Amino acid sequence: MISNSRLILEDGTVFFGKAFGYQSSIAGEVVFNTGMVGYPETLTDPSYRGQILVMTYPLIGNYGIPKDHHDNGLSNVFESNQIQVSGLIVSDVASKHSHWSAEKSLHEWLMEHRIPGMYGVDTRRLTQYLRSRGSMLGKLVYEEEHVDFIDPNKENLVAQVSRTKAEVYGDGDKTVIIIDCGCKNNIIRSLLKRNLQVKVVPWNWNPQEDENFDGVVISNGPGDPRNCPETVETIRQLFTLEKPIFGICLGNQLMALAAGAQTYKLKFGHRSQNQPCVRVKSHRCFITSQNHGYAVDEKTLPEGWEPWFFNANDGTNEGIRHCSMPFMAVQFHPEAVPGPVDTDFLFDEFVDLL
Repeated sequence: MISNSRLILEDGTVFFGKAFGYQSSIAGEVVFNTGMVGYPETLTDPSYRGQILVMTYPLIGNYGIPKDHHDNGLSNVFESNQIQVSGLIVSDVASKHSHWSAEKSLHEWLMEHRIPGMYGVDTRRLTQYLRSRGSMLGKLVYEEEHVDFIDPNKENLVAQVSRTKAEVYGDGDKTVIIIDCGCKNNIIRSLLKRNLQVKVVPWNWNPQEDENFDGVVISNGPGDPRNCPETVETIRQLFTLEKPIFGICLGNQLMALAAGAQTYKLKFGHRSQNQPCVRVKSHRCFITSQNHGYAVDEKTLPEGWEPWFFNANDGTNEGIRHCSMPFMAVQFHPEAVPGPVDTDFLFDEFVDLL
């Protein structure tokens, strides 16, 4: 029997649909993603922690979920070891999937990870509603269950998705530390491809005096960057070492805070694989993969820092760098997955600094 489900937004607006996946009620922040493919990678991106995700592409699940396999101790399929979204809303979910690598259906995968979904929703209208009013809190309610609204951005979501102890990958001649604020697996893979040893450390890591490393990557992650003061303080300490630092997504925001700049919440964020970003002082535009709800206020950047990229759609900051030190960061995802690899060369620029 098909069960009823509904999305209740914090302003009282209700969208009705049918339940699939795990049958339960949850609450979170309702956001949308305009990507056409890549739902296995998207749903396992830790940056979605605490969010109810609306997929705007009308049919989701048509190629199923591939069988996981590992290399260097990392999944080659998913971006973390679990589904990170709190709930999923789609217009239509494929009842049958078809792909040579598929192991299970999207419905079965959601059931396995205890994630509720809802289909039969006018996601075009829902997306337009969120674009005009901004991302808002919501409840995905199954049948008549009760659940309260929860604002995940008031929590330290980074602490929920970060590793609790250091893990080492690869055996290259040079060592790069990744501060895991919700690190996607492909950031690690991208560095391993460049023959580096990669040490992934928890979000609240503090460098030791005798700890040897050649550079640092500050990863992507969920929520409000101001909820991570420990990481911000660590980055300030790292500045004094003058070693290369590369921030990605949340890492861009954390680096800006460490430099003395400010961040703010975007109206509805950037979540897609087709965001155009222009390199400052050039006419070069790159198509990027993005997933964030906060941005750097580049007007507050202190002396010695400068904007590096900006979004061609709305002009918001998409990267910063220091004018003389080897510190740089981008708001988009050069590691892609899903999405274009136009900016993969930024990893090469970082490695060249080591």
